[in-house]
Amino acid sequence: MESNMFEENEQCLMRFESMIKTNRVFFFDALEFEAIVQHYIDTGKIALAKKALNLGQEQHPDVMCLSLLRVEIMLFEDQLDQADDLLNALEQLEPSNEEIYIHRASLYSKKENHLSAIEMYLKVLELTDDPGEIFAFIGMEYLFLEDYEKAKAYFIDCLKEDPLDYSALYNLIYCYDILKQHDEAIAFLNDYLEENPYCEVAWQQLGKQYYVIKDYDKALSAYDFATISDESFVGAYLEKGKVLERLKRYNEAIENYQLTLVLDDPTAYALLRMGHCYEMLGAAELALQFYKKTIKEDPVLEKGWVALANFHYRQNELNDALKTINKALNVDGENIEYWKIFAKIQKKLKDFEQVELAYKELIEMGLSDLEIWIDRSDNLVNMGAYDQALVNLKQAAIFHIDQPELLFRIAGILLEQLQIEEGLDYLKRAYQQNPDYDFILEDLFPSILLKPSIVRFIDQNRKAQ
Repeated sequence: MESNMFEENEQCLMRFESMIKTNRVFFFDALEFEAIVQHYIDTGKIALAKKALNLGQEQHPDVMCLSLLRVEIMLFEDQLDQADDLLNALEQLEPSNEEIYIHRASLYSKKENHLSAIEMYLKVLELTDDPGEIFAFIGMEYLFLEDYEKAKAYFIDCLKEDPLDYSALYNLIYCYDILKQHDEAIAFLNDYLEENPYCEVAWQQLGKQYYVIKDYDKALSAYDFATISDESFVGAYLEKGKVLERLKRYNEAIENYQLTLVLDDPTAYALLRMGHCYEMLGAAELALQFYKKTIKEDPVLEKGWVALANFHYRQNELNDALKTINKALNVDGENIEYWKIFAKIQKKLKDFEQVELAYKELIEMGLSDLEIWIDRSDNLVNMGAYDQALVNLKQAAIFHIDQPELLFRIAGILLEQLQIEEGLDYLKRAYQQNPDYDFILEDLFPSILLKPSIVRFIDQNRKAQ
């Protein structure tokens, strides 16, 4: 039956496209036009959908299903006021047509009026004989509202109606994850698998839940059942590899990642993980090959560039590390991780001006981590740029009030510059916050500890704390 319908729809599409090419006019009944328009909507060919709909409404001007498709296209194109007007007119004609309320709910959802959308879907439940999809729609609206408990309940209702609605299953597990209800998720999935023992998606999701609670043996078992249910299920092999990595069973992890390359096109994720496994096994050449393959497969993948640059850094191949991160910055010059690695490499190369460039970029991009401010000030001190270091530290103190790491550094710079009164004031505040950080003075400003008056002040404040 479905095969016959598919063939009939294919023939309709061929006739319609032939009609467009030859500028001839063929007759189609309303259901044929509905199938043609819906096909073009589903495949994203909106211009063809509108053309078919216009012709359909010329031949069948009063057919409800075509008018509803007009609403669907209006909603797709965000013509919300026009869609609202047409829905009002259609509701007058057929007040019990559930599709009208489904479209109105979609309209409310687009306007971010999710509670009204839910009201519409609840009205549809009174009219429909097939509530499964509507339960899923209501669940999605509660997701938008971040009411995960109610969303969860509706996705469960949806799965009771249609156990093979995997979209609802994914959304349900997402709710459990957000709520951190991993034990409840495991209980649900085990019950679900009692009824659907060959559902590879459910086995995979069960494995993920066991992974989160660190029950790695059960996670591996779940992924095994997933691949038994579907030997070509790439996602399960990837997840199994991830667990095996955590257990430091790197050779087995590689085998699972390798399987994904056989079953499907290579993914940057699998190549990256294989590179990491080979690195952990001490196979540096193979690790390097797979990190490079990762970047070739996905030139914009941040984790790929980071892994390759850090690999060279760990191998003390600093020039290669720098070349890699410069290429990464050419791909994305506003990537915070790339600039952090650039700073780390330049720091080891003792190119303090380039380190300063990196920290300046990071701060201009809005990064206000205490570590960044401190590293920048220490780098400026190493450059002898005390005034800039002081400005940097006082800016940092706006974001990180009374942090002893900052106060000791400010005090050290002021005392180094012979601004004794202000320097001692900052030093006193630093000791009041945490005296354990006074090693900063010896590390960065050893010369001030040669002055007896300052040493006495330090001893007094240490004892006071």
